[in-house]
Amino acid sequence: MPLFAVTTRLPDSALEMLRAAGDLRAADASGPLPRGELLALVAGADIVLAQLGDRVDEEFLEAAGPGLRCVCNVAVGYDNVDLAAAARGGVAVTNTPGVLDDATADIALALILAATRRLGEGERLIRSGTPWRWRMDFMLGRGLREKLLGVVGMGAIGGRVAERARAFGMRVAYHNRGQAPAELVARLEAERLELDELLARADVLTLHTPLSDQTRHLVGARELALMKPTATLVNTARGPVVDEAALAAALREGEIAAAGLDVFEHEPEVHPELLELENVVLVPHLGSATVETRTAMAELAARNAVAAARGEPLPTPVAPPQG
Repeated sequence: MPLFAVTTRLPDSALEMLRAAGDLRAADASGPLPRGELLALVAGADIVLAQLGDRVDEEFLEAAGPGLRCVCNVAVGYDNVDLAAAARGGVAVTNTPGVLDDATADIALALILAATRRLGEGERLIRSGTPWRWRMDFMLGRGLREKLLGVVGMGAIGGRVAERARAFGMRVAYHNRGQAPAELVARLEAERLELDELLARADVLTLHTPLSDQTRHLVGARELALMKPTATLVNTARGPVVDEAALAAALREGEIAAAGLDVFEHEPEVHPELLELENVVLVPHLGSATVETRTAMAELAARNAVAAARGEPLPTPVAPPQG
């Protein structure tokens, strides 16, 4: 019987799929395990179901042993996995694309609304007990109709954010390494721009790129200086895509008006200067945090795990690195 090692607490429906297909060794914790406990948990496993907080590297693969066939990441991202090391060891890697697109797009739109309309600042004011009254110039934000949404990474999630933004009357432009799907571009009436032009023109910039050497600090001091002083930046992709120190300085100095962040450069730590600023909305990586979505993610990871154990085609494999 194959041994499945699960590094985090998963919904019962996913665990039952694994129990029906083999033996199960599961962590009874919802957060990342201490490194020593993680390595002990995966020792001797045939299949590992991992989470973003688990660093899957040479040490991890050696601890699992030569019988390891597949690492199933319960996430759409896989920047925690050393793909080259996995490929050298003949270990397949899978992720969970598709099932979290709508939930993450909802969070991106929520951050756009919260940041542009100063909702976090308003709630903090109410909770602080500070006296206030309605007046014409009180806590003015900015509307979205006819404003330009700049999408960096018009993939599945970026496209869904753009669809939602269109319902609010926004115009759409995007930057991709290649062309976005023609049907989506036509439906959104979206314009493709080079990154610098998109930065300069966008009223709201929303980031939807994977984390790689090319996208680390994709938005830093130079890029923020290109943006409008009235612009809002939203990041629901990966924290290190944005240079948090540069962002804090830009928000503090008024280079941009506001920001909304669901992910952080050194997660779960947040740059201390961001915590002091009123014009940034901060939420703790809630992009996929609905009951329905997290269950679907776990079940997709379990289907990948069972397929790997049976030698069947993997539903959502991650391509190994080229070269």
